[in-house]
Amino acid sequence: MSDDWYYVHQLAVLAGFRLIVLANRIGCENEFLLELHDRLAEGLACAIARLRSIMALERQLASGRDEEGFTAFQIQGEEECFARFQITLLDDLEIDFDTYEYRVNGEWHYALSADCDGIEISYPSTVALADAELGGLGPIIRDISRETGIAISAARVVYD
Repeated sequence: MSDDWYYVHQLAVLAGFRLIVLANRIGCENEFLLELHDRLAEGLACAIARLRSIMALERQLASGRDEEGFTAFQIQGEEECFARFQITLLDDLEIDFDTYEYRVNGEWHYALSADCDGIEISYPSTVALADAELGGLGPIIRDISRETGIAISAARVVYD
């Protein structure tokens, strides 16, 4: 496959996986699985939108309407964003070891606590959902990651 068709191929693959996720959603047994399917479908739609943006910029560049080089710069930025694109289905954990803080789903917390016994630093961790918890979504997630290179996180935060 030529590099000229890379984004077209990615678009087709992602659109196909989105249809598979939506079709698989019909057989969901509970609200938790429905929510995971909805989040994955939404994440895939965002990836598709980013690809469409890249392809529109490439069309603009090919038409010769980029005298100042701004479109080429935009394409580079969009490509870098797409290369780092990831989908988080459940909990998102970010740890800042310099400030002893961590963020769970957008909300910051302190990991540092002190009392008469001393100072304690306690960070949560993530545990990946088992295939039994994901239902039929587990193989689909693995296929999406393998075919597209998009990282998909299906993990919950646990506190020790």
